[in-house]
Amino acid sequence: MFLKLVIIFLFILIFLNLRNFLKLNRKQKVLKAKKLTTFNKKNLYNWMSLTKKERYNLSKQDSVNYMDRRKLLLEEIRNEYKKIFPKNSEGNIKKK
Repeated sequence: MFLKLVIIFLFILIFLNLRNFLKLNRKQKVLKAKKLTTFNKKNLYNWMSLTKKERYNLSKQDSVNYMDRRKLLLEEIRNEYKKIFPKNSEGNIKKK
């Protein structure tokens, strides 16, 4: 009985330590990625000093962010349109 409790306790302890370790690794990757997020005319030299792969990854990330923002905006527009023009109103139904 006591041996089972010790084994369970050790398993939980190892699991928690592993989880914390993985969280730290994720945060470090995110911080590294955020370091080079925005570029403009003032820091053009920094952009040019990046490797081709880093520039490609940043462009790809910007593209994904743009598409996400665009999808959210379109969803908001659709929801407002549904509020303004409900389906059941007689003015929207075309009679043939």
